[in-house]
Amino acid sequence: MKFLKIGSAGIVALLLVLALVAPVGPLPGFFIGGSSAELPERWSDTSGVHEIKLKVPGTLPRVVIIWVIEHEGELHVVGGNDSGWVKMIGSGSPVEMRLGDETYALAASPVTEGWQPILEAYVAKYEPDYPDIVAGFPSLDEAEGQVAVFRLDRS
Repeated sequence: MKFLKIGSAGIVALLLVLALVAPVGPLPGFFIGGSSAELPERWSDTSGVHEIKLKVPGTLPRVVIIWVIEHEGELHVVGGNDSGWVKMIGSGSPVEMRLGDETYALAASPVTEGWQPILEAYVAKYEPDYPDIVAGFPSLDEAEGQVAVFRLDRS
């Protein structure tokens, strides 16, 4: 019986450690995983890709699971201005993106002009599968100052 209690405590401790270092749902982690890959000449169709992992460097790096949108051949991510990862990127930052099993070194560049069509494409992509979540997004008129749009560029 004592062995079972110690074993159970060990499993719980291991799960807690994993939850702290790997992103799980809306909780950020520290490790992105995947295999480092060369950037493709052109991104493949991402319309069927719902989530990527994005690693933002810092004293304590942050890895988040986030939605991605391809718009005019470029990949973009969107976040709330009050989000920790958005604040860490600020006016631009190197990032790593895990798409499937491959991890790419990129730079996140804020889109400050012409971001509205990107946000509209983002909403159009995710609204059919996540209507309740997308319903909570601000309208285009309200989004300025609340939402940050980043283009994921070659670093």
